[in-house]
Amino acid sequence: MRAFYYLFDAKSWPYVFENVWYNEAMKAKKRLPYVWDYEMDEPEFQAILSGEVVNGRLGQEWAAVRLLEYAPYEEIVQRLGFRALIEGWPTWRDKIRADNRKRGFDFLVEWLPVHHPELV
Repeated sequence: MRAFYYLFDAKSWPYVFENVWYNEAMKAKKRLPYVWDYEMDEPEFQAILSGEVVNGRLGQEWAAVRLLEYAPYEEIVQRLGFRALIEGWPTWRDKIRADNRKRGFDFLVEWLPVHHPELV
């Protein structure tokens, strides 16, 4: 059986090595999938979301909208919490592009305080 390195010619080695290094670097930094287009790790995103840090035009509003647009529901609740979601929703609503997300959060923001006020 041939070793792994025989599968690639000499020209492809930099590409293979670069991709392996890139993937390992992403795992090490714990990058969030919904900030794929920024060089940002999880603690930095959380600091922006909490309002502790502003990175140019990337502020708390940007982080909240990015989270609401792309993250799974469980992660949204974990990172924002119900109270912040309900309080910030009127500000963030018009910036959300997906209609199904808008409808879902509209329902949650209206339903939650009435049926589960202890969570707000």
